[in-house]
Amino acid sequence: MQDVFKLGEKFYQSRLIVGTGKYKNFEETRNAIEVSGAEIVTVAVRRVNITDPHKENLLDYLSPNKYTILPNTAGCYTADDAVRTCRLAREAGVGNMVKLEVIGDDRTLFPDVPATLEAAKVLVKEGFIVLPYITDDPITAQKLQDIGCAAVMPLAAPIGSGLGIRNPYNIRIILEQATVPVIVDAGVGTASDAAIAMELGCHGVLMNTAIASARDPILMAEAMRLGVEAGRKAFLAGRIGKKLYATASSPLEGILP
Repeated sequence: MQDVFKLGEKFYQSRLIVGTGKYKNFEETRNAIEVSGAEIVTVAVRRVNITDPHKENLLDYLSPNKYTILPNTAGCYTADDAVRTCRLAREAGVGNMVKLEVIGDDRTLFPDVPATLEAAKVLVKEGFIVLPYITDDPITAQKLQDIGCAAVMPLAAPIGSGLGIRNPYNIRIILEQATVPVIVDAGVGTASDAAIAMELGCHGVLMNTAIASARDPILMAEAMRLGVEAGRKAFLAGRIGKKLYATASSPLEGILP
């Protein structure tokens, strides 16, 4: 059977979700996303124009007919502001699947967990498909799942840090208890980080800075696509167990003395 990724009511071939910020221009954004193979593209409603057709619009470069546009609430610091931003995106016809971010601290950009829970309750009740950005906390992940969020998105490391997965053990606990997709969000730096996330069993990886701020964003977009694909295949194949001592690659039975 084909290994597909279900999010909300839709099925996707790619498990890589990419952002649209920090590129030199919209043309570079489009080229990198095409090479990445991503089918879901997240857009900061407060920072990139997707609502005013009279100004330069990102959607002129990324057709909603080709990509699922995932509006996000980056730059929101209260639950009310995040909810209002999601409503604006839906009214503009972008859709009802949203990435929920409520930032609690300017320096770390860590999420405000109580405010995220508050906003998630309102948005789920209003029929949104909510994908919340959270810390790598299994309790918060469980609460958001119970609220009715369509996925949980624990950070690997601070946004834009490129540090990779700092706490794989918490990610594993979140995966063990999850009944919705787990998507690593924030902190990925290179293709090996994406592969590690997928090898842990994560259902997807979301990234922006790692591609957009690379020396060659187009080449990095391809590397990330291959990293996600390799990590997913390795997870499905099942790695060998770790052993202290060597095990011969060839059997010893039948060897003449």
